[in-house]
Amino acid sequence: MRQTNSIIKTQKRLLAVSVSIAFLFCALFVRLIVLQLALGGDLTRRAAEQWYRDLPLSAPRGGIYARGGEMLAGNEKAYDVYVRPNAVTEKERAAETIADVLDMSVSSAEEMLSRRVGEVTLARRVSPETAEKLEAAELAGIYCVASHKRVYPYGSMLSKVIGFTNIDGDGQNGIEGYYDEYLSGTDGYVYADADIAGRETDGETHYVPAIAGCDLTLTVDAEIQSYAESAVMAAHSEWQAKSCSAIVMDVDTGGIAALASYPSYDLNDVPRNDAELLNLLSKNALITDVYEPGSTFKIFTTAAALECGVTGDGSRYYCGGSMSVDGQRIRCWRTAGHGSQDLAEGVKNSCNCVFMSLALSLGVERFYDKIEQFGFGKKTNVDFFGESGGIVMDESVVKTVDLARIGFGQAIAVTPLQLVTAVCAAVNGGTLYEPYFLAEARSPSGDVIYRREPKAVAKPITESTSAKLRELLVGVVEDGGGTKAQVEGIKIGGKTGTAQKYENGAVASGKYVSSFVGFAPADDPEYAVLFIVDEPSGYTYYGSLTAAPYAGRIFSRIADGEGWTRAEEEEKTYIRMPDVVGSDMAEAVKALEDAGLNVETVGSGVAASTVPAAGETVAEGDVVLVRGRDE
Repeated sequence: MRQTNSIIKTQKRLLAVSVSIAFLFCALFVRLIVLQLALGGDLTRRAAEQWYRDLPLSAPRGGIYARGGEMLAGNEKAYDVYVRPNAVTEKERAAETIADVLDMSVSSAEEMLSRRVGEVTLARRVSPETAEKLEAAELAGIYCVASHKRVYPYGSMLSKVIGFTNIDGDGQNGIEGYYDEYLSGTDGYVYADADIAGRETDGETHYVPAIAGCDLTLTVDAEIQSYAESAVMAAHSEWQAKSCSAIVMDVDTGGIAALASYPSYDLNDVPRNDAELLNLLSKNALITDVYEPGSTFKIFTTAAALECGVTGDGSRYYCGGSMSVDGQRIRCWRTAGHGSQDLAEGVKNSCNCVFMSLALSLGVERFYDKIEQFGFGKKTNVDFFGESGGIVMDESVVKTVDLARIGFGQAIAVTPLQLVTAVCAAVNGGTLYEPYFLAEARSPSGDVIYRREPKAVAKPITESTSAKLRELLVGVVEDGGGTKAQVEGIKIGGKTGTAQKYENGAVASGKYVSSFVGFAPADDPEYAVLFIVDEPSGYTYYGSLTAAPYAGRIFSRIADGEGWTRAEEEEKTYIRMPDVVGSDMAEAVKALEDAGLNVETVGSGVAASTVPAAGETVAEGDVVLVRGRDE
């Protein structure tokens, strides 16, 4: 019996030992799998780091070019500086040299040299002259590796479009950020054998070359961009505005030929230490922000009315200075009224009553269909960050009074890019194109890897409606509020706009957005220009006076640069500005109109002043301003 018990105990011990051994082998087997499969790559890398040292070879970032080949963003040679503390033999001299050449304190340099790591980055993107000074010191353990620094040959030009990169060369915003995958190359490396302390040995050196990024060609025309830049800066200076902006678009493709805003900043000197200022200066408000378009929106009310057949050559409209809708009295900008007008006169006069009547005749469903087809209330899908889709009141809640206000550009908010894109559709024969910046991308070897073709997205109106609309808008520039956009020998069509700004849901007193949008040559349009003056100072805030002249400047320079044929201009008739100061406003306006002038008014009561002043020379048909005493 005792012997049997002894055998059983022995068997149990053997079983326990066998199970333990089996468990141990299983654990070792699982651990081996983990080491080989899950951790193998990381362990191999860590082992290699102990026996190899690598220096990165920075890949050149792709260039950004205007459509004529002008470089907008490129690279210049620079160097990154590294130190391997274990390889430094003269630490005191090294610290003093580093501090002197790299403009840092000796204590900071000593701290870097005392770190217990394989490699420390001392500086990024230093100049070749700085690198030469370090190399001349012949300090063991300090290395200068060729790199690249981003440079922008035109400085502040196109700053809100191109964007900038960080110290590592990664795109942060604008085209640099949006197309970072195209522009970024693949870094290379130089691997060198090292001992356990991190010092290089006389072993092998392995070279993995960097691959450059792709070059991008934009739709932007460098010359047209320069015209727009000059115009926005001049307007900002004249009107002391919060900001001035311009967009120039190819009417038949949606390609953005120019986009300029001022104030701006130099892309070679980005204010990185002031995040609030940098955000303000770098934000492309023409794409990201919305505003109430005012009278420029009347273009689309007219287009919709013509297309839907609710107006025609025989239609007439009466303006008594206001119109009652849903029990609310909505005023025309001219409180004395325009009297009886046909459609062409209503467009030239920019009469609010005419456009309220057109909107009401269209009705919510038809008007909203055209608003949507022109692209309002949704993003244009431009290739840029942060685009807004605008604000269009939901169709189900629109009241009659809302519809009337939308007809003359209130109760709706658009982005400037949306507006000029829709204008192109209105005048190019009726095709809405998707706006874009990137025309082409090429590989480092020069092969085209992407080429953008114009993309039509809607057909809001027919060619015949578009032709009629062009004719009406030419009348605005030839004999209406847009006369200051005229260019000698070039037929231009367009529309001015003046909209009050809102703050905290209420009208901001004395703050306006003044604008002009036009196209040329009017018979066969090539470019559309939108010019915006945000918060011009003083009381001369009408788009006809502040924005139209600068849009005209841009068109004039484009005409010369593109070699447009200028027709022989009819000789203008010049007159002396009548003296109407002290007269009743209605009488003053009538006297100026009888003299052949187009009149904008501010305030009412008695005429207190005019622009230009009495006695100055003006051309017949020019736009003048009368300011009322009780403004």
